[in-house]
Amino acid sequence: MQWKALALALVVEHGFGQGIMPMMRFSCSQLVVDRLDPLVTPGQIPSPHLHQIVGGNSFNASMDPATHDLPSSSTCTSCTFSEDFSNYWTAVLYFRARNGTYRRVPQFVSEGLRAEGGITVYYIPSADGKTNVTAFKPGFRMLVGDAALRSPGTAKKVCHRCMPATGDNSNINCAAPDSQALPTDFCAGGIRSVITFPTCWDGNNTDSVDHMSHVAYPTAGSGDSGVGAEGSCPASHPVKIPQVMLEVMWDTRPFNDKNLWPEDGSQPFVWSTGDKDGYSQHGDYVFGWQDDSLQRAMDARCNGAVCNVLKTQSSEEAMKCTKSRVVTEEIDGWVTEIPGQSMES
Repeated sequence: MQWKALALALVVEHGFGQGIMPMMRFSCSQLVVDRLDPLVTPGQIPSPHLHQIVGGNSFNASMDPATHDLPSSSTCTSCTFSEDFSNYWTAVLYFRARNGTYRRVPQFVSEGLRAEGGITVYYIPSADGKTNVTAFKPGFRMLVGDAALRSPGTAKKVCHRCMPATGDNSNINCAAPDSQALPTDFCAGGIRSVITFPTCWDGNNTDSVDHMSHVAYPTAGSGDSGVGAEGSCPASHPVKIPQVMLEVMWDTRPFNDKNLWPEDGSQPFVWSTGDKDGYSQHGDYVFGWQDDSLQRAMDARCNGAVCNVLKTQSSEEAMKCTKSRVVTEEIDGWVTEIPGQSMES
């Protein structure tokens, strides 16, 4: 997304008198693409579907919060801020050709950043410019979206945008014409998916059985497309936390060929969950910032990928941080079946 456009939209919506609303926005290069999910199916190898993962290189199939400390267990991170050993992961997009074969859609870096695919990560503070947010605690984790969803969900916080060839649309993330479903036509600038996490915490639990109940979206002031820790937190979840937002750019441009698309003209993209409509995209987050670094950054209201209270590393160093895949299967060439899925032709 054009992050300046997003920030300017917030100026209009909230009336920031001091200029553009500050929000951390930085790249995390691809760490690995693998069939692991330590949040939903801990210890299971392989997990039911493929994920693309970024962040600290201590990522593994289990990551028990009682024993796994991400900052001390990781030796590198694929993120710009070198104190961020968190892990972030989403489903993977595939293209289904007319002949019934599939190919993983590559990712490309968002505007103004340098990375190897991966995810653009946002941390957005309180929208009023005054209220401080409480950074996550060690062991904190959460999930947005539902891999089993095959129809529109109630929380419109996971969405897709058909990107123009250059620049961006003027609407805020997940506001019309963005949609929960995948775009149905060629996208000259690829498809962007956005996953927006809650901004209210119960103040006690760093996780919950469904990885969702310990957090909540505000009850007022944010609507379906609000950005930042705005609105009023419910009494059950009174603590304001930073809003984590993930932005993934899928390079669908090489597939903009009607000779490859289905003869009936239907859109040909499929999530690694087996979902051909788009509703099952989801994002997982396991907190792993070192010491109080995230709290310092939020208090300082750091903006973009530069923050004088944090340590940074070069894009080249971040891109060097990778892991070998645990599950051995074809994920890059043309395949007759998406890994883990039994698809109808």
